[in-house]
Amino acid sequence: MYNEYWGLTGPAFDNVADPDFFYRSAQHKEALNRLIYAIKARKAGALLIGDIGCGKTLLSRALVLELMPEGKWEFGIITQPMLDPVEFLTEILYQLGSDNSLKTKTDLLHALHDRMLKNNESGKHTVLIVDEAQAITNMETFDQLRLLTNCQLSKRFLLTLILVGQPDLEQKMSNIPALADRLNIRYRIGVLSPSETQQYIAHRLRIAGSDNNIFTKEAIRAVHQYSQGIPRKINNLCDLTLLVAFNQKLRPISQQIISAVADEVR
Repeated sequence: MYNEYWGLTGPAFDNVADPDFFYRSAQHKEALNRLIYAIKARKAGALLIGDIGCGKTLLSRALVLELMPEGKWEFGIITQPMLDPVEFLTEILYQLGSDNSLKTKTDLLHALHDRMLKNNESGKHTVLIVDEAQAITNMETFDQLRLLTNCQLSKRFLLTLILVGQPDLEQKMSNIPALADRLNIRYRIGVLSPSETQQYIAHRLRIAGSDNNIFTKEAIRAVHQYSQGIPRKINNLCDLTLLVAFNQKLRPISQQIISAVADEVR
């Protein structure tokens, strides 16, 4: 409702995984490059770790968007992994567009293996991205993922598994060394620095259609202070601030407005 007032063509700070808004900080570029390498080199797997709100899901969507035009990969994305092994296999087949009406684990494994072989024969590689992987509580499901990374021909793996999750996923991996050893390409995303926070806000505003200095420099420093450089918190604070300032017909957004809104959020 405030877009016209601020000269925006759309919302700049929605917390949705829209790859168009992916901000390539140095660490996000490094993480993206490592995942791309894992896929293009057809490695068994990779691990992406980050605290809540640091942009892991958005990065994984940007990864898919970047590689899709090459037509060499088939992606399956699991976003709700709290499943037992049979449910997990069923969901993988569904995400890959295969028959998921099979009931037994053996039939599901055969169908999945056939799908991976078919992809390989057609020049494609199968990639499975499991988001929020720290939410997996069934150790048999982790073991099933380990077994999937064993699917290979004589010279290459048939599947690249990418686990995306919060820091406690690392602890779980330490208890499953047979799987952890397969995920030897790893990266941990941290928070944004003050300068990155400024660039992040400018980037999102630019994608949303505005090159105007909507926030003062002091306001951006306050955003970083209150958000601690966490992208999700930056989005929440900036979005509400744009609304409050619009309602009060204030511009540009000052440090005082940020502080008042941050106190309200807290």
